[in-house]
Amino acid sequence: MSPLLALSRLIDGMNRRIGQWVIWLILASTVISAVNAVIRKAFNFSSNAFLEVQWYLFAGSFLLAAGYTLLNNEHVRIDVVISRFSKRTQTWIDVFGFAAFLLPLCIVVLYYSVPFFLQAWRSNEMSSNAGGLILWPVYMLMPMGFALLLLQGVSELIKRLAFLQGLIEDPTKKGEGPSAEEELAEAIRRLAENENKKA
Repeated sequence: MSPLLALSRLIDGMNRRIGQWVIWLILASTVISAVNAVIRKAFNFSSNAFLEVQWYLFAGSFLLAAGYTLLNNEHVRIDVVISRFSKRTQTWIDVFGFAAFLLPLCIVVLYYSVPFFLQAWRSNEMSSNAGGLILWPVYMLMPMGFALLLLQGVSELIKRLAFLQGLIEDPTKKGEGPSAEEELAEAIRRLAENENKKA
């Protein structure tokens, strides 16, 4: 199991680094969107390339960060149901979910998306919109994103099985700090308090 745990740490490190860089795609998309809006209002000019690059970057941020999201256990889950079970049962549910659904789904998407991307790359497929961009870079994001998600699924499966064998601590245990939801709730509470003080 030690070599598998080493592989898991390698995958985790890779997805962690990718996830920390992908956040900049959202910033770039936002800046391009703002610049496009200003140019359109100020100079009555717009370009489909501006619009398309925004959704390229936005698609990239979601697809490339899917593995990072899984690493941080932030995917949508039915916690209200699963939280009623023991930690061991929850872990077995995760193992079943990864093995029966996540990994096969990623493999199927890769099976169909890689030829789709390669065809667009060979033909240098262009957008049908006037002034649009080439399409193969955005088509490439799908196999890349699902490959990263597949690798992270393998890593999570390894960690869950190691936990069930008592080799590692609970891999789903969060750090000491508040969750993203708790931080948001606290920020909203503080904002409401400030508004009440002003009133």
